[in-house]
Amino acid sequence: MSIHTPKIDKKVTISKIQSMKGSEPIVMVTAYDALFAKLFDGEVDMILVGDSLNMSFLGKEDTLSATLEQMIYHTQAVCNGAKLPLIVLDMPFGTYNTVDDALKSASRVYKETNAQAIKVEGGKERAGIIKALTTNSIAVLGHIGLMPQFVRSEGGYRVRGKTQDDIDALVEDAKALEEAGVFAIVVEGVKPEASRAITDAVSVPTIGIGAGDFTDGQVLVWSDMFGFFEEFKPKFVKQYFNGAKSIKEGIELYRNEVKSKEFPTQEYTY
Repeated sequence: MSIHTPKIDKKVTISKIQSMKGSEPIVMVTAYDALFAKLFDGEVDMILVGDSLNMSFLGKEDTLSATLEQMIYHTQAVCNGAKLPLIVLDMPFGTYNTVDDALKSASRVYKETNAQAIKVEGGKERAGIIKALTTNSIAVLGHIGLMPQFVRSEGGYRVRGKTQDDIDALVEDAKALEEAGVFAIVVEGVKPEASRAITDAVSVPTIGIGAGDFTDGQVLVWSDMFGFFEEFKPKFVKQYFNGAKSIKEGIELYRNEVKSKEFPTQEYTY
């Protein structure tokens, strides 16, 4: 049974997130606009402006064609709506392939939005790039395990951590990211025993998505958890609301009332 927890009443900082390691679970959701960001304000510790918007709201097959301009635009909107959560911009594919690219892209994010951090996918192979970012005052949220930006090169969405060798490789990735200066790590699509090994191996918080309950927090895509995205539902998603059904019922009622001239009545007329 869920317990009632107090709302967040002051701005969440990087240091606050770091202090929650092993002590208080971190609550994180995605958001892409001011409307929903405002609804989430005071309820969550972190908001990720995810490149998942490319699938949920642009109807694309994957996240790869999201642009930095799109991510900046949506992050500006989210920052206008939510004042308390720590807001993270998901760096889109192709914007951090080299140190120069990463620094140029991340500097734009910091200049053009109020995001406090960026998220970068990749393990030890990206550690050098992440180190360059963090040493230049760019806060980075790491992301290992199943990585959506790697979907084509890996031939699909592949659950990680099924073997001890893979668990060891994930732990090595996490340690490399910690050494590079990330303040936390998203762990996606891994077996629970892998997420436990990763969480135990690093001193920074881990935030799971499809990674069981051993991580220091959880993140879900809001359109998945509220039942708006109908194309498919990942196994790890719990739906807290059937949004698509409610919207469809509402628009049907509106259509019927307009067609029958039941709306607007005098109550809704100046």
